Amino acid sequence: MTQLVTVFGGSGFVGKYVVRALCKAGYRVRVAMRRPHLGNDLRVMGVVGQVQLVQANVKNPESIARALEGVDAVINLVGLLSEKGSQTFNNVVEEGAKNVAEAAKAAKIKKFVFMSAIHNDESGSKYAQTKTAAENAVKAAIPSATIIRPSVIFGVEDDFFNKFAAMSRLTPIMPLIGGGKTLFQPVYANDVALAFVASLQNPKAEGKTYELGGPETYSFEQIIKYIQKEICRPRLYVNIPLGLMQFGGSVLDALFRINPFAEPPFTGDQMKLLKFDNVVGAKSLGFKDLGISETTSVEAIVPSYLYRFKPHGQFEPRVVG
Repeated sequence: MTQLVTVFGGSGFVGKYVVRALCKAGYRVRVAMRRPHLGNDLRVMGVVGQVQLVQANVKNPESIARALEGVDAVINLVGLLSEKGSQTFNNVVEEGAKNVAEAAKAAKIKKFVFMSAIHNDESGSKYAQTKTAAENAVKAAIPSATIIRPSVIFGVEDDFFNKFAAMSRLTPIMPLIGGGKTLFQPVYANDVALAFVASLQNPKAEGKTYELGGPETYSFEQIIKYIQKEICRPRLYVNIPLGLMQFGGSVLDALFRINPFAEPPFTGDQMKLLKFDNVVGAKSLGFKDLGISETTSVEAIVPSYLYRFKPHGQFEPRVVG
């Protein structure tokens, strides 16, 4: 019988890629989401009946247990970039991961994959610290669980390349935070999705942690300048101390936290993350250890959706060279 996989966070940016990849691999998929009536776009990612939508909330153990009835494997993609209202790093990332893992343990499910992120607890970031706490909670409940830590993920709906491209339409100045020296290894969302499928199919992945990065490493400055060139909006670049950005982010975070319908452009906690490079560790397991030999470059995908930010959109005259 075809295996049934429950995906928490399947309606999010990365989740849609994961659901599609699971369907292509022949799995039956149950997407656990807070508002299943808004997930009809997920149903068409497989053949008729291959994708099932169920109501569940990682903060509600009873709903989690219902979502895990009769399943063979669990993927937890639930995450948070900034806190707002009742959605905090502690109760969504840490406690949510613990709730899902403990429910899977009670259901005797051993195939479990959790999406964390490349992070460094020494940054003092609450995001990073709760990611570590979530990983530990998952491994304590299910020792056979696989942990996936991607670098910055890019794709059509990403919150990285799109964010800075959108910012450039509003200001003639682009900030090079901390001098723009922080390194990133952007990874394509579909490659990440394939890694999740591979981790389910490979018994050797059980109990291991993988860090995923794309084929190239870029500094923050290189990424910002690439975006400006791609969208034909040259800007003045200004170095801004990390401490100043952190202070400004903390103020924005406080202001936006009272509005559950908007995301701050950046937060103080996110600025703390920029103290350290976001790249795959030299000794870390990665794509190749999951049997994935080739990954997708930024240049192959990002232009296909950044054209929206050009002064004349798709009709912008092409610049050669």
